[in-house]
Amino acid sequence: MIDTPLSSLGAKVVVATSSDENHPPENIIDGNTNTFWMSTGMFPQEFIIRFGEPTKISAVTVDSYSVKHLKIEKNTSQNASQFDPVTEKANCLSEFENTEGHLQANTILLSGNSTTHLRFIITAGYGHFVSVHRVCVQT
Repeated sequence: MIDTPLSSLGAKVVVATSSDENHPPENIIDGNTNTFWMSTGMFPQEFIIRFGEPTKISAVTVDSYSVKHLKIEKNTSQNASQFDPVTEKANCLSEFENTEGHLQANTILLSGNSTTHLRFIITAGYGHFVSVHRVCVQT
């Protein structure tokens, strides 16, 4: 697994449905679980990560808090449109485990195909707000 922050690999968060100046979307890719992006309520919430160049990804690890249901989609074009489903994370069928006060660490296996963008769609949370602390990829 790549422990290097995604930001140092040329990845960027190019879209996020909500933003708080104290918890900006860029915190997702800084490699630090003490910083985070926080939603501003209501679902779905989403963010898109663009890689500096097409990257073969075999797994994604998401460190989050209060996320109940997550879908991941990808594309291989230079613009962030027309995504293909990769997976709907299912830990207990279609849900992340509720860790109450602790970070959720979930690894989602992908096909290993090349991708330029990953879109993360949080369709439900255990509360009104969720946070994503870190996204790591395994190539």
